[in-house]
Amino acid sequence: MINAIGVIGAGTMGNGIAQVAARAGLSVVMHDVNDELLRKGMSAIDRSLQRDVEKQRITVEEKRQIVSRITPSTELTDVRNADFVVEAITENIAVKSDLFARLDRIVRDEVILASNTSSISITKLAAATSRADRFIGMHFMNPVPVMRLVEVIRGIATSDETCSTTRELVLAMGKTAIEVNDSPGFVSNRVLMPMINEAIFSLYEGVGSAEAIDQIMKLGMNHPMGPLQLADFIGLDVCLAIMNVLYDGFNDSKYRPCPLLRKYVDAGWLGRKSGKGFYEY
Repeated sequence: MINAIGVIGAGTMGNGIAQVAARAGLSVVMHDVNDELLRKGMSAIDRSLQRDVEKQRITVEEKRQIVSRITPSTELTDVRNADFVVEAITENIAVKSDLFARLDRIVRDEVILASNTSSISITKLAAATSRADRFIGMHFMNPVPVMRLVEVIRGIATSDETCSTTRELVLAMGKTAIEVNDSPGFVSNRVLMPMINEAIFSLYEGVGSAEAIDQIMKLGMNHPMGPLQLADFIGLDVCLAIMNVLYDGFNDSKYRPCPLLRKYVDAGWLGRKSGKGFYEY
């Protein structure tokens, strides 16, 4: 029975996961490396829940109870009593592997470790631990409180029991679990990122303006957001990291990141979070 979870990372994905877990009645320890990051994460949760109060989805008292279930902490060992731990830190295999090796020594033997990675191999991350059978991918979509999908990714050693427990947790959090097997980019980003990359190539080659490319995909394909606007929302650094994983993982030139994407990331034009990407914010 999962009653308490640890969420590692208080950024956009981490605080969103912490919020939906707390809203489902779970006790949450949300860890990050310093108090400022935790303060920002808790502020984001407060703003998100306040919008729900204003739209009369929850009461002020319900908001207070949700927030009270989340304990921010800079000490990784504070997740020692968690029944399940989800990682949502930077998209870097070395950093993630180091974290999971440390978590493996902290939490109880039966605890499942999950990664919210958007593209990195679950099998490789599991190898940093002594519990490959109790390791799984749990890829939430952004924004977490709104999006229903959680892509549940089996590593080569992930057990059926681990998959079943994770699916039950996803359901308890009000989400829909779709199970896939470990492969670069899984399904979501293997399909999405090459589309975004091709939109960037279209801009790079002067086929159309950013506005024209996005409007064609919105009006012609009924996408709620154009691919370049979506890239800005995701973060161009994240898009580049995922494209590199696909390119390296498949050794196929069709996944080559567009030079314009690399140039924007080099310039620090990362999208919404930096104030400039394909659009200005």
